[in-house]
Amino acid sequence: MLEIGSTVADLALEDTAGRAVRLSDFRGTDNVLLYFMRSTTCPVCNGHVKDLVGRAGEWEAAGVRVLVAVPEGRAEAEVWRAKRALPFQVVTGRSGTPHEAVGLVKKVFGALQQSGSLLIDREGVVRHAHAATLPINGYDRRGIERAVAELVRVR
Repeated sequence: MLEIGSTVADLALEDTAGRAVRLSDFRGTDNVLLYFMRSTTCPVCNGHVKDLVGRAGEWEAAGVRVLVAVPEGRAEAEVWRAKRALPFQVVTGRSGTPHEAVGLVKKVFGALQQSGSLLIDREGVVRHAHAATLPINGYDRRGIERAVAELVRVR
């Protein structure tokens, strides 16, 4: 997993429409919060996304763009996104999963996908990094809040 203080060179992702999404596209303009779901069928992860959606105004006011990363393919991710009418981009990997690109691996005999979150500032520096094997621990709400508050404070 990427570490706090490290600089992200780039991540090659794609949205559910097949458009390329690169973290470098947000440099100088937006902070990016990437929430990595274990899967679109995970009820715990879906609850975390519901919380993110409920706080969409807060993220926007803080200059934070939220991306939801899923390990499934584009077609399945689009069905899931449309069903929930998400206000955020849902991204998958261009080759492999977005999870693999940041070091979130499958644990427990290769069967349980790790989940977590990254907050990357406008300069590409990781300000929050959290990973968990159990889905209930995948969303570090307080850690994200502290990191976003710090971004707003230094703006």
